[in-house]
Amino acid sequence: MTNGRQAAAKKLSMAERAQQQMDVHFPNISPVFIWRRKTNDGYTTVPRTLPIAMQAIDMQSKGTPAGHTLFCLWARSPDHPVVMVENPATFAAEAGFLGERAVDTWRKRMKRLRELGFILSKSGPSGEFHYVLLLNPNTGVESMRGRGQVQDVVYSRFIDRLTDVGGYNDITAFHAFWLQFNAANAAKAAQSKESESNEGTAAAKAPG
Repeated sequence: MTNGRQAAAKKLSMAERAQQQMDVHFPNISPVFIWRRKTNDGYTTVPRTLPIAMQAIDMQSKGTPAGHTLFCLWARSPDHPVVMVENPATFAAEAGFLGERAVDTWRKRMKRLRELGFILSKSGPSGEFHYVLLLNPNTGVESMRGRGQVQDVVYSRFIDRLTDVGGYNDITAFHAFWLQFNAANAAKAAQSKESESNEGTAAAKAPG
């Protein structure tokens, strides 16, 4: 209980220190210019590592950077991982794509995000990306790293930031999942092979 109270006190003191710095350096700013989640409407929850994930994505999609497209999906999410894209043109415009080929360009970025492991999608009334599931960008970056798609300098910064925000458990859970998944597949394969072997033995023993 004491540790929990100390952690809460630490978080509070961080907020208080930020307020103190604001009082010193920006003392006369009107509240009308300040956006606060508790008092302003129109917010969602975004992973603090998202900027680094966006950088990793852009470095693996040169010529067709898709990081900002991912950010726009998160900005549109209703504090839930499922985003419904009822009007692709709106999403394309928010991602910065204009003109006759705007939606086509947006869809190419979406396909890249899906290939890299940051979204899943299902088709619907508006097309291929009507239903979008936002995947954890932390596991997305870790998956890219496993495929050799994240440079050391970016990955180091990602791990440092993930540790700072207390999110490293995401990586631990990711690797634990794949260990269990691969073990289950290996067991199924062994069982299938044994079954085929038994069937072959039975067939060999059957009278001709």
